[in-house]
Amino acid sequence: MGSIEVRNPLLSKKLKRTETRLLIIDDNQIRFNQIQDLLTESEHQVQASLLDDLQNFEKQLNLNWDLIIFGRAYDLKYEQALSLVQLSNQPNLPIILLKPEDYQAEQYANYIRKGIYDILDLNEIDNFYLGLIRALSFSRLQQTQQHLMDELETAQTQTQALVEDSRKAVAVIQEGIHIQANAEYLTLFGLNNEDDVIGLPLLDLLQPTDLNDFKQRFKKISQGQFDLGRFDLSSQNAAVVKQNPLKLEFIAATEEDALQLAVDITTESTRQTTVNTENVAQKPKSYQQINRTMTKQPSTVNALVLFTLSSCSDAILQSNWNTYKSYFSNVKEFLKEQTHVPLFSLDNGAFVALFQADNQAKLDSKLIGLNTLSKPQLLTVNNESYPLNLRIGYAVLNGDLRDESHLEQVISQAFTTALPTNQKAPEIDLNIPLELEIPALDFGTPEAQIAPISVSNEAPVLKALRTSLERGEIHLKYQQLYDKEDSHLYTYEVTSGFIFENKWKDIAQLRELAEDSELSIKLDRWILVESCKQLHNFITQFPDAKLIVNLNKEVLYNDRTFPEFISKLITIIRSKVKNPLILQFSEEDIQTNLADAQKAFIELRKNGADLALRNFGHSMYSESLLRQVDVNCLTLDNSLTKMLANDKSCLELQEKIAAFNEIRNVEILLRELNDMTLFANAWNVEARFIQGDYFQKKLDHLIDIQDQ
Repeated sequence: MGSIEVRNPLLSKKLKRTETRLLIIDDNQIRFNQIQDLLTESEHQVQASLLDDLQNFEKQLNLNWDLIIFGRAYDLKYEQALSLVQLSNQPNLPIILLKPEDYQAEQYANYIRKGIYDILDLNEIDNFYLGLIRALSFSRLQQTQQHLMDELETAQTQTQALVEDSRKAVAVIQEGIHIQANAEYLTLFGLNNEDDVIGLPLLDLLQPTDLNDFKQRFKKISQGQFDLGRFDLSSQNAAVVKQNPLKLEFIAATEEDALQLAVDITTESTRQTTVNTENVAQKPKSYQQINRTMTKQPSTVNALVLFTLSSCSDAILQSNWNTYKSYFSNVKEFLKEQTHVPLFSLDNGAFVALFQADNQAKLDSKLIGLNTLSKPQLLTVNNESYPLNLRIGYAVLNGDLRDESHLEQVISQAFTTALPTNQKAPEIDLNIPLELEIPALDFGTPEAQIAPISVSNEAPVLKALRTSLERGEIHLKYQQLYDKEDSHLYTYEVTSGFIFENKWKDIAQLRELAEDSELSIKLDRWILVESCKQLHNFITQFPDAKLIVNLNKEVLYNDRTFPEFISKLITIIRSKVKNPLILQFSEEDIQTNLADAQKAFIELRKNGADLALRNFGHSMYSESLLRQVDVNCLTLDNSLTKMLANDKSCLELQEKIAAFNEIRNVEILLRELNDMTLFANAWNVEARFIQGDYFQKKLDHLIDIQDQ
């Protein structure tokens, strides 16, 4: 008997015909040469680059690669590489880890969960090569899929443009039945509206003279033989006598198992005026772009959210052209930043965003969170601030958009349909101390109603703050933390601010607030109520979500019923997490009244809150304070964050953190990591949580950018 050769398709020459682009992170030139020689000897064309430092890695991420192989590096850890790749323009680029010296087999699953594609041992040459080929094959498949999707989108766009510019009658057919039709198609067959054709068999309209020939051809077309899809058909339908024989063309439709039928109805006069679009790149129309996005990102439920201006400042309307143009360009950038979903520009200066979820409850949760964007905003244009006032509405999509007219109907519906809001939560008696005369806040109302208090000789900034509070126009900013251990992914820090004299005022930096204890307490309670509303809504999507809420000292020292207030808020949040609220106070505020702070912290813990200190570590008394207060988290002062800028000061920072951890086992948070260097270097110190604009900017509502 003859032998049978069995070949694995992974080992075919297909992968060898295209240059393999390898980015190798290692401090060993010998290993680099070994990997390169292994592939070259196996007839691969290789372009490889070797680096072992953060700066060069940052530059190389701007190029396209097939694989990253991570060995050892001078100032770069594999965790850093993972996080930086996830934030690059190739977020799914496979990373292979060369087997570490201290590697244990039971660690494999943990590495994979963190994002490593595979762990390979260069000492086992055959296994290493096979693992490399698997990863390369996966990478190429991803690239090919993206390339094909781009080509398909271009082809479908051009086809649709040809259909529209050639004045074709178009219908969508599924299992021989009409499910859609444009106006030209209805007119061609003498029908008044689309309802008259939906559900009607194709044969009832075409009425082919040679019925058997059409049935055989249509069967083959339905099986994918589109080379038979273009032909002339003689029809017995009296409505099409002027167009007989009909010039038909069948192509695949975007709907599953459906065909698009186009009938050429171009007359001689229109042929002379029709622009030839066959060789002209056509920009897809808005409805086509939305349909393509839903095809690439299928979801159970979809909604279009419409953003328009509810008013426009005279300063913009009377500005020069560059300012006017930049303002509307910045509106789009603002919405991109705030939504992290596909965003489409409409011709009339409006924008629509596509929101998707796997069930209606999660979609509603996303939509409810957008209500905060209706508050007055600020946009910076050429270093000047201008007001932004948005009107927001939505419409649920029940399927693909048929054409521009259908999109217009959906947009019209969204324009008059307000976003959903939180269901009314149970009312609570806040038990505010009577001597402060602070009215109770209702957790269930859309905005907490606070009665104005007459105050004479008040600083203008405090008067503006009070007015913003009464109107519910305080802005809460939410910034997501990056957890190096990948277990607490949905922790957000809450900061607050308001617009004063057309500029942003950070409430944490507002020294004048210390002059008015009553206003400070009222403000902090309002912030807690509003942020807990967001959390109550957000846990529909992410049940493990937590908030770190920044507060002032007055609510800690002068509000007797504050612990009970926190307990009631936690009850209403309805989180499955034991301690969903982390209350964060300034180190300086705790230092000034340590004895009272210790008592207050004990009571707050009894009522379900965790505690944290911000701006920690810059004082000579910091370590002493840490010995005396029981806290869960330390947010380090920005002066310590800046120490990440170079290697020497980075080592000094690690020594400080080690000293803090020796005193008390706490979670360390580094914030204001607003560039790649600071973000990446934060991995070189023992701070579990890192945060900053490089990962996620401060947003007006809670979203998970890792889920987008």
